[in-house]
Amino acid sequence: MTAPYRTIGTVVEHETEIRRSRFICALAPVDGEEAAREFIAERRRLYADASHNCVAYVISEGGGSRGVRRADDDGEPGGTAGTPMLEMLTRRGFADVVAVVTRYFGGVLLGAGGLARAYGGTVGETLDRAQVVDMVPAAVVTVLVGHAQAGRLESDLRASPYAVRGVDYSVDDGDGHGARVAFEVTVAEDRLPAFEEWIAAVTAGRAETALGETVHLAR
Repeated sequence: MTAPYRTIGTVVEHETEIRRSRFICALAPVDGEEAAREFIAERRRLYADASHNCVAYVISEGGGSRGVRRADDDGEPGGTAGTPMLEMLTRRGFADVVAVVTRYFGGVLLGAGGLARAYGGTVGETLDRAQVVDMVPAAVVTVLVGHAQAGRLESDLRASPYAVRGVDYSVDDGDGHGARVAFEVTVAEDRLPAFEEWIAAVTAGRAETALGETVHLAR
């Protein structure tokens, strides 16, 4: 069963100082590994003179075949930077998020434990400042109606809380109905019964529905 998760709505940045070292964390919403890598490359170009640019990202199953988790210590002692950053993201239930923590070394060694707390804690503090978006499991529902009903149904759907992904005005399902109109609608799983009732009511029971792939929907 597909699980809900959290993501962020926009890029957020936060800076803190720990024993003279500057830690600058940037978080960004991403829809896949390529977007995560592009953001990382951008931050590393921006802070090319920094001591380290450590990274972690989590991609949901929607952005990768089985979901992806990656971390990179960028020269810090193994497991003291990227790993605690990744653990902070996953412990709080975030996905489709990339984190880059830039460090300017201040001359005071923090030790392995201190580094882990600094990197993980900086990500946590930045998450506290982020615009959090809850993502819930949803189904893509195809709604088929005749052309005579399509205009009214499209108007009703656009005014409803249900998200229209696409419309196809020339569907021939091969069962003798001729060309019909197909609406692809994303519906949260816990709202499927209510959606079915609503469709039946607004089309006087003349629509056909079919469940498609499972995705995630912002709520």
